[in-house]
Amino acid sequence: MVDQTFPNTHTTTTTVTASSTTVQTNLRYDPTYIRTLPGMLLCAQVVLNFLGFLCVALSIYSNIGRGSFFSSVAGFGFWFSAILLVLYVFHAIEKFHMIPWLKVELIYFLLWALLYLIAATLAAALTGHSAAFGCAAFFGFCALVVYGYGAFLKYEAIRSGQIAQGERHISKTTSAVTSPAY
Repeated sequence: MVDQTFPNTHTTTTTVTASSTTVQTNLRYDPTYIRTLPGMLLCAQVVLNFLGFLCVALSIYSNIGRGSFFSSVAGFGFWFSAILLVLYVFHAIEKFHMIPWLKVELIYFLLWALLYLIAATLAAALTGHSAAFGCAAFFGFCALVVYGYGAFLKYEAIRSGQIAQGERHISKTTSAVTSPAY
């Protein structure tokens, strides 16, 4: 007996995903990176770290524990972001494409967003002692937003299968075959 609810034909769909990665392993100077969104974010991080560090360093209360913590966060953030910017501008990231740069940057951006949340909050609590801490807190909260947005962009890049620098082409091929059911 033939089942009337079962369709007479069925469709088989095959999806093949292929990706090709193209990188140039030579070091070269490329100032156009600074005009991209990730490049502008790294530049903003460097500037905000420097300005925050400068505000605390010029305060007469810079040797207070909270001021030292803010200075440490801003100082290490400045150097790490500046080095990362130089690596991108000279395509060293592309040269060492086998390192999971996006994951490294995601962890760094998340950690620094958390550290800036703590440091800027502590600096804002010292605003009564010195106006410089108010300025440092402002730059710290701005840096928190920039690092947080950078972390979001890195997360989206990881999720979509991109690489940090270079080109990755992902192509999907879908074929449908309809055949009679037996």
